[in-house]
Amino acid sequence: MSETNETNTAGEQVDGQAGDRNENRKVALVTGANKGIGYEIAAGLGALGWKVGVGARDEARRESAVAKLRAAGLDAFGVPLDVTDDASVTAAARLIEERAGRLDVLVNNAGITGGGPQEPTKVDPDRVRAAVETNVIGVIRVTNALLPLLLRSSSPRIVNVSSRVGSLTLQTTPGTETGPISVAYAPSKTFLNAVTVQYAKELADTNILINAVCPGYTATDLNAFQGVRTAQQGAVSAIRLATVPDDGPTGRFFSDEGEIPW
Repeated sequence: MSETNETNTAGEQVDGQAGDRNENRKVALVTGANKGIGYEIAAGLGALGWKVGVGARDEARRESAVAKLRAAGLDAFGVPLDVTDDASVTAAARLIEERAGRLDVLVNNAGITGGGPQEPTKVDPDRVRAAVETNVIGVIRVTNALLPLLLRSSSPRIVNVSSRVGSLTLQTTPGTETGPISVAYAPSKTFLNAVTVQYAKELADTNILINAVCPGYTATDLNAFQGVRTAQQGAVSAIRLATVPDDGPTGRFFSDEGEIPW
């Protein structure tokens, strides 16, 4: 499963100096990057020599993550970002433009479970609404706001962090483990997968490659750290898709084990 990540309101002063551009250094934005899988994706891209925007709504956690990345010698900067808020997303796009002038990779990692219970006959519709607002509409909102900057890149990539529980093929295959019954979280990831395909179709004539990724059952606060994978392990596939060559896949769904059926 994807992890619950926190993203932030706009209008805050970020650390570092605006305009410190390096035209040869790739630039990435990871949403929900203050902890867990998102943080490790940011760290992994930073280790490749990239400038990485740490998108998060919680100021203290965001700046703590940035400080930790910088202490490790990585080029990181904070991006106040709440994926459910139009003004926040617009401000984040403006900040990326001021700091870098373009965006090479967008990793849509921020997500929530929606809470429980999630049995269809018991669920509070607001739980479903919240999951879709963050996990799907938030991705659309952020992607569309950053699209002009992505189109300035020579090799732009978009990675949507999904989950294998969003695969309708796996959900309907007898004997396949897809977690507990969920009418908010799992369908929101199915929705996200479908959205990923539609973006790939619309952007087919551009150089943008967009794919969905499952990090695996990773130990994060989303599952009370019961997952069997570390956050660093959960970040591997997202980093791989963020760095695929120009002839790489688009409109597909992957995990460490290979391609996942929709």
